[in-house]
Amino acid sequence: MSHAPAIAPHIEQIVDTDQRPLACIVYASHKPPITEFVTPTDWTQQVGFVVYRAGTSIPRHRHLPIQRKIIGTGEVLVVRKGHCEVELYADGGILIAQRELHVGDVLILIAGGHGFHMIEDTVLLEIKQGPYTGLTEKKYF
Repeated sequence: MSHAPAIAPHIEQIVDTDQRPLACIVYASHKPPITEFVTPTDWTQQVGFVVYRAGTSIPRHRHLPIQRKIIGTGEVLVVRKGHCEVELYADGGILIAQRELHVGDVLILIAGGHGFHMIEDTVLLEIKQGPYTGLTEKKYF
């Protein structure tokens, strides 16, 4: 199994054997003092920490309807309760890494495959492009 490079002490990027990014784990212990984005600009999900000081505000706004073309389905999972293990696979179904996830950890899935084993009763908050159309979006292996 590959050892993934650390982006920061509490952020780990998992890559396949060709060094292609599969996932990124932001451990709950990561507490950035300033705004930072943990995903590169070419990933289908933008994930970051936006840090605000007390007394500041965000001006009222809305987001304009910008058409985007996204291939694939990226996911962001936040462990809200419990403890689980994630298995990360390269496109060919080759196991690349196994990691334990705990409350507050964030898993960003960008490519390859994945599976989970629940060590405790677990609640995952899942964020992805939608709507989910059904099982035809998945290939089990």
